[in-house]
Amino acid sequence: MSIRIYVGNLPKDVEREELEAVFADHVEEIVSVKLISDRKTGKCRGFGFVTVKTDEQADAIVEKFTGHTLQDNVLKIEKALPRKSGDEGEATPAVRRKGGSKSASTRTPAASTGGGDVQPDPRWAGDLAKLKELLAAQTTAP
Repeated sequence: MSIRIYVGNLPKDVEREELEAVFADHVEEIVSVKLISDRKTGKCRGFGFVTVKTDEQADAIVEKFTGHTLQDNVLKIEKALPRKSGDEGEATPAVRRKGGSKSASTRTPAASTGGGDVQPDPRWAGDLAKLKELLAAQTTAP
């Protein structure tokens, strides 16, 4: 089974050949190298994926190349999460960055139309309780 490795913080003007050259010492282990590019400009979106044959090879590459510099950019290298079924996009890094917007598929729903108890996101449970109290006070006040 092949393992995908996320390579982030790539320069916008990097070419596939340059990324392959970084991993030249491991060419026999690498199955493929893929840069993710912008559809409009054709420039690199700042990340790509390297696929290797085994989990052990992936661990070795992640350990060896973490902190490697390419065109004055320190690369972020980690194992990619497996694709979810039905996703058309690329695999995502195992550790997500703080901030940024979440896609609809990663949001925690506050309620659902299908039965069952759905608990609110624990990060917002306190605020949600306060809002419910304020709403209840508004609807009961004359």
